[in-house]
Amino acid sequence: MASGAEEGQEQGFLSHLIELRDRLLRMVIAVGLVFVCLFPFAKDLFNILAQPLIDQVPAGMLVTTPVGPFLVPMKLALLVAFFMALPYVLYQLWSFVAPGLYRHEKRLIVPLLVSSVLLFYLGALFAYLVLLPLMFTVLPSFVPEVATYSPDIGSYLDFVMAIFMAFGIGFEMPIA
Repeated sequence: MASGAEEGQEQGFLSHLIELRDRLLRMVIAVGLVFVCLFPFAKDLFNILAQPLIDQVPAGMLVTTPVGPFLVPMKLALLVAFFMALPYVLYQLWSFVAPGLYRHEKRLIVPLLVSSVLLFYLGALFAYLVLLPLMFTVLPSFVPEVATYSPDIGSYLDFVMAIFMAFGIGFEMPIA
């Protein structure tokens, strides 16, 4: 009973934990591999992400921490790696959960997952192409005359990622 090797045979608790560990390890390895490929381009990724702000605020951004120029692009590369590996991560989650579902439940999940991922990406793309340029034309107009608008690169990354998450989730509302 504990082997769970045959199709349709129930697995024990320990075998479920082992399979979950294996799938989580695969997810981490996938994100890690994509991160290793993206890391040499981390600075370029940040420059692309910062373009909507730089177009409107040519003075650029500030670095307020000694390791900011290293950690912020690295954090961005890790987040982009996760988003790029997300289909594989969801596939691994699906492969773990699917054996416990009925056939009619499985038929509903696949289109739901595919459309959710695509709508999330579409929401983030909309935020980058439409919302961020609009925001950075409006936001600097609220800065008092005695201040200079120069966001910190870490704060900018956190802000943009929050916007991407909000619009990614917001674009999934048609599914709900």
